[in-house]
Amino acid sequence: MRLSRRALIAATAATALSHPANADQNTFTVLLDWFVNPDHAPLFCAKYTGAFTRAGLEVTLTAPTDPDIPPRLVAAGHADMALSYQTQLYLLCDAGLPLRRTGTLINQPLNTLMALPKSGIHKIADLKGKKIGYSVAGVEDVLIGTMLHAAGLTLNDVQLININFNIVTALISNEVDAVIGGYRNFEENELKEKGFNPIVFLPESYGVPPSDELIMMSNANALSDPRLPKFLTAVKEGTAALHKDPKGLWQKFIADQTTLNDQLNKTAWFQTIPYFQTDPAKLNAKRYETYRDFLFKNALIKQSNPVSSYAVQIPT
Repeated sequence: MRLSRRALIAATAATALSHPANADQNTFTVLLDWFVNPDHAPLFCAKYTGAFTRAGLEVTLTAPTDPDIPPRLVAAGHADMALSYQTQLYLLCDAGLPLRRTGTLINQPLNTLMALPKSGIHKIADLKGKKIGYSVAGVEDVLIGTMLHAAGLTLNDVQLININFNIVTALISNEVDAVIGGYRNFEENELKEKGFNPIVFLPESYGVPPSDELIMMSNANALSDPRLPKFLTAVKEGTAALHKDPKGLWQKFIADQTTLNDQLNKTAWFQTIPYFQTDPAKLNAKRYETYRDFLFKNALIKQSNPVSSYAVQIPT
């Protein structure tokens, strides 16, 4: 999720650092991408329904203090798996880190470009001369530029402002006219709860290839780990349970995560269910190839390697 929520994180990556991967053949350490939230529902459902236990695994789900840390800890062998994003995967592999996508949690993009009606922005062409807030330099510049191109515009036609993940605040306060990086299952709903009706543009509708939003990364040297297929099978069971009993598992989730018992997280919980990949191990190789080509074309990665250099499908 977003860096502006740093204050909500209760757990740290210290557990992973003190328990190296493979320390016990029954334990399995998973570092989340950020603080616990409904995007992680299948993992917690696997825990609540006993799927991890049936797989013979003692799974620890740990939230990091910094979202950049989890993949690097896995690359260093200090944890078994990290949640991260498809875009990030290519950047990390391009930097030489021994990582592979071994599973998918959310198999469609959640990212959006949003504006409020008062900005006068109702179509991409209306962004001309406007201020657009971003948080991740390089990556989001390319996304914005690609979307602008669909309307015959370039980055020279807009003003980019770094809002440091303060997406909702930046829009409401008129610091910017539009923002990129808000999720369609969270910030969009947050704005609606506050009485706003955001205009939402989906990047994949304006030339940006669709990507998996939330993926599972493993160390490239641990792909034969026998615990890996067991974990993926358990997550598959957790996802199936979520589809079967979303209300009952929501109650277990908020009993476990009491600070998330509010309307915003409840809305996100039920809205996100269709976004979860029913078979986490399944790899859409064509999607990974297309997105690789997109990043390479836009000079975000220096090498265009085979898909197997980034992502694999683990037999389960």
